[in-house]
Amino acid sequence: MRVVTSTVLAISGVFATVLSAPPVQLSSTEAAKVEAPTQVSQARPAHLTSPVIVELFTSEGCSDCPPADQLLYRLEQTQPVSGAQIIALELHVDYWDEEGWHDPFSSSQFTRRQKDYVYTFNLPSAYTPEMVVDGTTEFVGSDSRRALAAIERAALTPKANLQVEQRHDAISGPQTPRFHASLPALNGWNSKHGADVLIAVTEDNLASNVTRGENAGAHLNHRAVVRELRLLGRVDSFGAFSADPDLNLLRYWKPENLHVVVFAQDRSTRQVLAASMISLSEAAK
Repeated sequence: MRVVTSTVLAISGVFATVLSAPPVQLSSTEAAKVEAPTQVSQARPAHLTSPVIVELFTSEGCSDCPPADQLLYRLEQTQPVSGAQIIALELHVDYWDEEGWHDPFSSSQFTRRQKDYVYTFNLPSAYTPEMVVDGTTEFVGSDSRRALAAIERAALTPKANLQVEQRHDAISGPQTPRFHASLPALNGWNSKHGADVLIAVTEDNLASNVTRGENAGAHLNHRAVVRELRLLGRVDSFGAFSADPDLNLLRYWKPENLHVVVFAQDRSTRQVLAASMISLSEAAK
């Protein structure tokens, strides 16, 4: 874990393989050791899964980050937690960019998002790699045991049924796809909290040859890199939401590798209340 001490770094998915770093293994034995929470009933039809947002704050300039990137990739690809649909968001912060290597995927926006979590979790400082599960649990991003336990707990928490679909009309185009997102009224919603609805675009199959900094000489492969993250709006007083967002895809983004994630997040507790993901390659068929 690398702690950030500068005040400018007091902050707010993706497969990174360092050739010298061994892969993180998620064995069946390890998964079996995850303790199931008792406060929520585990009764759920076998065919249903609960979406779980797993955010990883990382940087190509941090030598502790590649194992966490690998873990996030394996969580997304193997989906090891029964009843959970793991939706990965890898957010590259920019406060490592002055340490010898400018991360091409970094953004000050993601740094600000991590800062929100620093405040929420009452942390002394931001650090990398940091994993946040459904906005409610944070830990060192390479800790597979804590990741599995947190995802299992999150999957047992009921979520609203947020629906996302791609629209095909005269306004839509290859670089400007349109979507429809809808969220029914939330049960027992406390309108005093408020909730934001956000949309993220992630891209798979990205790579970097790092030539400077702590990972100099490493070839890093990436999945679920967050290319864009923006606020769509806020739920109404009943906890409902509807919108028809459009995207402006940059030409060097490859549509076949893109995913669109929409999720609702409590503005007070930061808990993810609903989430959905759609692949542009599947939506285009």
